[in-house]
Amino acid sequence: MVDKFRITNQREIILEELRAVKTHPTADELFDKVRARLPRVSLATVYRNLEWLCQQGIVQKIEVGGRQKRFDGTANLHYHIRCIGCGRVDDVDMSPVETLDHDLSDKSGYTIMGHRLEFWGTCPACSRSGGS
Repeated sequence: MVDKFRITNQREIILEELRAVKTHPTADELFDKVRARLPRVSLATVYRNLEWLCQQGIVQKIEVGGRQKRFDGTANLHYHIRCIGCGRVDDVDMSPVETLDHDLSDKSGYTIMGHRLEFWGTCPACSRSGGS
């Protein structure tokens, strides 16, 4: 799978389970899925391996203020939209703004390492139920 990194059996299963869903699960949610395949795995092992996968750039960590971290099996740059009612996180189907990093670097003098852009609103299910 990933040649330059050591992907253990546990990491492989965590990655497979993460990539099998588009819901951007929390570590706890992913733990439940992984435990179905690895009954003896601990929550700490799932957390530790998710952090390692993030550090290697294989997966993304989505950190939203005051909420549990969520994880995304797609590591390439893309945007997210979060429901302020239920906390659901979805990918945004649009191309990243390619010139944003360069433009900001020119204006600020910073060396830009990347960016994340998150949108928020109310998902269709919460909109139908009157939630906000």
